[in-house]
Amino acid sequence: MSDKQSERQTDGANAFASLDNDAALAKLDSSSDGLSEDQARQRLDQYGANQLSEQHTPLWRVLLSYFWGPIPGMIEIAAVLSAVNADWDSLAVIVAMLIINGGIGFWQEKSAADALASLKGQLALKARALRDGTWREIEAALLVPGDIVRLRLGDVVPADVKLLEGDYLSIDQSALTGESLPANKKTGDLAYSSTLIKEGEMVAVVCATGAHTAFGKTAKLVESAGATSHFQRAVLHIGNLLIISAGALSALLVGVEIARGMPVLELLSFVLIVVVASIPVALPAVLSVTMALGALALSRMKAIVARLESIEEMAGVDMLCTDKTGTLTQNRLTLGEPTLLDAAEDDDIVLYGALASRAENRDAIDTAIIEALPDASVLKHYQQTRFKPFDPTHKRTEASIQTQDGTEFQVSKGAPQVIFELCALSGEALTRAQKIVDSAAGRGFRTLGVATSRADDGWHCLGILPLYDPPRADSKQTLANARAHGIAVKMITGDNTAIAREIARDLDMGTNIHPASALLMDESGQRGVSAEAAQAIEDADGFAEVFPEHKFAIVKALQDAGHIVAMTGDGVNDAPALKQAEVGIAVSGATDAARSAASLILTAPGLSVIIGAVEEARRIFERMMSYTIYRISMTLSIMVFVVLTMLIYNSYPLTTIMIILLALLDDIPIMTIAWDNAETSQRPVRWQMDRLLAISSVMGALSLAQSFGLYLLARDVFGVALAQTQTMMFLAFIAGGHLLLFVTRSRHPLWRPPYPSWQLFTAIVGTQITGVCFVTFGWLMPSISWAAIGLIWLYEIAWMMIMNFAKLGTYRLVEQRSRHHRRFLGVLTESLQPAATQRRRRDS
Repeated sequence: MSDKQSERQTDGANAFASLDNDAALAKLDSSSDGLSEDQARQRLDQYGANQLSEQHTPLWRVLLSYFWGPIPGMIEIAAVLSAVNADWDSLAVIVAMLIINGGIGFWQEKSAADALASLKGQLALKARALRDGTWREIEAALLVPGDIVRLRLGDVVPADVKLLEGDYLSIDQSALTGESLPANKKTGDLAYSSTLIKEGEMVAVVCATGAHTAFGKTAKLVESAGATSHFQRAVLHIGNLLIISAGALSALLVGVEIARGMPVLELLSFVLIVVVASIPVALPAVLSVTMALGALALSRMKAIVARLESIEEMAGVDMLCTDKTGTLTQNRLTLGEPTLLDAAEDDDIVLYGALASRAENRDAIDTAIIEALPDASVLKHYQQTRFKPFDPTHKRTEASIQTQDGTEFQVSKGAPQVIFELCALSGEALTRAQKIVDSAAGRGFRTLGVATSRADDGWHCLGILPLYDPPRADSKQTLANARAHGIAVKMITGDNTAIAREIARDLDMGTNIHPASALLMDESGQRGVSAEAAQAIEDADGFAEVFPEHKFAIVKALQDAGHIVAMTGDGVNDAPALKQAEVGIAVSGATDAARSAASLILTAPGLSVIIGAVEEARRIFERMMSYTIYRISMTLSIMVFVVLTMLIYNSYPLTTIMIILLALLDDIPIMTIAWDNAETSQRPVRWQMDRLLAISSVMGALSLAQSFGLYLLARDVFGVALAQTQTMMFLAFIAGGHLLLFVTRSRHPLWRPPYPSWQLFTAIVGTQITGVCFVTFGWLMPSISWAAIGLIWLYEIAWMMIMNFAKLGTYRLVEQRSRHHRRFLGVLTESLQPAATQRRRRDS
């Protein structure tokens, strides 16, 4: 294929708009007979797959990331120093720790990524292409410029195409352009990727694929959007805090010990190992694995996680902006109570409306009317001899009907004003009919006029049919559940305000619905909003008459007000808002652009999946929080204990090999915290660093007191030799560390559920048995007696109960302080608001 052809792909489909069909086929080196498989394969190699590009990190880079960075680097330096000192036991354990931490983290992440990739593969679109003279169904990703494709009712256009053969297509382009009405296409017109065919069937030639389509170019606009993950900030903050603390204590220890004359290499090796044991080596891996397993749990709930960090963000969501159509409602029109004009009975209007419809067109309005018939078999008594479908110009359908006895008549249905004009309504009849339409519109109903004509009698308006999209059966309960979970839900819809308010009233959402354009500074919605409008956005129950470009401004305004926002969407124009939101949710049936920008992809309709995902995310968050508190507490305890005892007694409280073994035995069972049972908070949860550090500091201080107490008892009270004292401290850190985890894993007393999962409990028991074996049989350390082991365990259990009550008291104090702080801020904020805003908030 020539370079000239490759250049044409970059021009996109618009380069073919002015060409006739023969010229377009010639430019694409194609024909009405399509391409051969060999041609298609060559063009696929040249142009690439017909899909939006995704960034895939090679497996070797993922694996390397577990052995590259500040923390793994410190472990590797410690290994080198152990080798220089010929401390082969320490070297072996250090290498084992490095491989186990990295290997487990890599394997879990890979397994989760493979499972999620498999689930995403189920979303792939198909296309009908003419290859080697035969129509066959292939994956849309394999289409290339020059392919001949067949498009028909219900299809998603798989690429930018030029229409070659057929009568017409009615295409819903709202996902791309925001247009509310379908666009009519004929031979020679262009149809764009990811738009939906509502009517018709045509043959077309592919002009542009992948990133070169209008859809792909628009999707690139989302690259500048996006919010930094709270999870990433929290992990970075915690890591930096601990590294700085470890560095400061290590510098103090090095300075003092060098002054005392300790060999530099020996001291440096020990200090590095202390730092490695103190810093949460497994923190990123544990948190990532926890979220990866959570992602698999969500996939079983029909929610595919595209960005792992969004799980943590989802736990803190306090504002959900949701579409109306198809999410809160069924996206299926339903017939309301008809209003009679010239008809004798309600059933007559429905029957004549059904006769003016065609079931095989699968039009939403036609289907709703036909389904409303008391007995659909009545249609067998009538024959449609002619049918004129709805089009945006005439705004009505018309059909000629023949009965079984040969009687002929015409029926029509369509926009009420068009039917009124067709029937020449005037005077009091027109006024009455118009009032009916206005009343229905005020209650959120769309309306259709139905008319009939017999012989030369002219057209008669039989009556008016109201239509509405009813709420989903589970929407009301789901919204109540969302409010119970501390999530405010705002409806966002392109429908008019009256319809939005009617649906909101049915769902008990509140009727403070604003037209979106009234709140934005300009009609594009890109310049942001005024302070007054920002407050109105925060107070509103929803927004009507929303264009896709307004959504980004609404999300940004809510984020600027301090909310963590989840946003649903399905179109390419929703993509910037989906990416800007902390949790962008592509609903069932969303376009590729929406899926690419979203962090959560739903494969089932409705909101109930989202609430279930929030509950799972909050459980995952509790697991991460409990591990983080435990890890910070242990870090503070080990670091300060080792440094202080060395400074006071000028001797090692633990040997190098003991410290390395502690790090290894601590991290292995900690991996199972991803399966631990956790409570579900009824309020949104966030990383509150002051609270986290307060709890961690109290637990760390008590752990330090516990360790020092045992060390003083063994060395100064009972006169135990240094070697056996070191072994006792090794066992104490293993037992006390995991008992501390039982304390920190819940903010409730130890004896209240949720209880530890069998995976976590089994792993901890296994680790304790291993630790007891080391100290009993003297593996890599001097042995101690069973009596000493029993006394250490009793000592640690007593301290566990002390720390449990200290934890409860600390949480109580932190909560009281937080409530006073929130109350003060609320009063201050209210007093600073303009009087008009306060009045409006009270009125709403």
